[in-house]
Formats: sequence, C-alpha cells, structure tokens
Amino acid sequence: MSILTRDEILKEIDAGRISIDPFHRDAVGPASVDLRLDNKFRVFKKNHDTYDVTEAANYEEVTEYLEVEDRFLLLPGESVLGITKERITLPPDICGWLEGRSRFARIGLTVHVTAGFMQPGISNQQVLEINNVAPLALYLYPGTFICQFIFQKCIGEAQYNGRFVNQFKP
Repeated sequence: MSILTRDEILKEIDAGRISIDPFHRDAVGPASVDLRLDNKFRVFKKNHDTYDVTEAANYEEVTEYLEVEDRFLLLPGESVLGITKERITLPPDICGWLEGRSRFARIGLTVHVTAGFMQPGISNQQVLEINNVAPLALYLYPGTFICQFIFQKCIGEAQYNGRFVNQFKP
C-alpha cells in the first residue's frame, strides 16, 4: 500500500474517484489534504455516574449535541467530539488516515486521538475526537484547517457499510 502525493491526490479528484465537498485546491499539501472544523459538537454530559464500555455502548447516551455561532471553549482536560466541514467520498481501492496538525499539537490540542483509519468506500464527514491537554483553555473556531487526511492505495477493493456510514453530525 502506498501514500498518495499531491499530484496523485489531484489526479484522483480530477478523475472523480475521490470527492471532497466542499473542496479547496489550496488545502492539498505534499501528501495530504487539510480539513476544516465545522460548527457542530458533541459535549460530554456533566455527571458522576459510571458507564459500561461494551459493544452496546452508544456515545449519544453520554453526550449532548450543540452548534456554535463563532467559537467553542475547550477547557483544560476536556474532551469533545467535532466534525469536519468536508465530506470525503473514497473509491473501493483507496482508504485513509485522519491526523491532527502539529501546529495545534504544540499548543496542547489533540485533534484526533483514536480510530484514525478511514475505510475504503466511505462517504461522510469525519468525526474528530478532540482533547485539550494544555494547562489553559482553548477557543476552537469553525472553519479552521484543524486536521489532515492522508490517502492510501489498497491492495484489492472493499466497501465500508458500517455503523457510521452516513455521518453528518458528531
């Protein structure tokens, strides 16, 4: 499996095999595409109960959905689910990885903690598992190029049809 470089990413987009909506050509880097933060978040409910981590676990039971107008305050030690503005559609022979950007990691913001692998054939917005590990509060602004998507060629073809196949909210 190989990582797609800028020229290969643009060829796949121009051929209609990869779709990014909305697409900004200047967001394509040497081997990734930067994605923007949307204004939709899921925040954890403030309670002191325990929650069973099993196959039946449902994030909606422990979080609340909200949309912000201009910015979101993330306190030290706080976690939140965000989502990208861009919807990514991949063909069955390309998968990818969602990663944070070092400029934000250097100020204590982790943008995508786990589950960074994106299956071939996805067509959705990407949920971000955002954490503030800094000792100060951070404002998050919708529209910020907050993470990057790295494309990788698969050997063979597959199609994702899992639980989050059509996600458009975190």
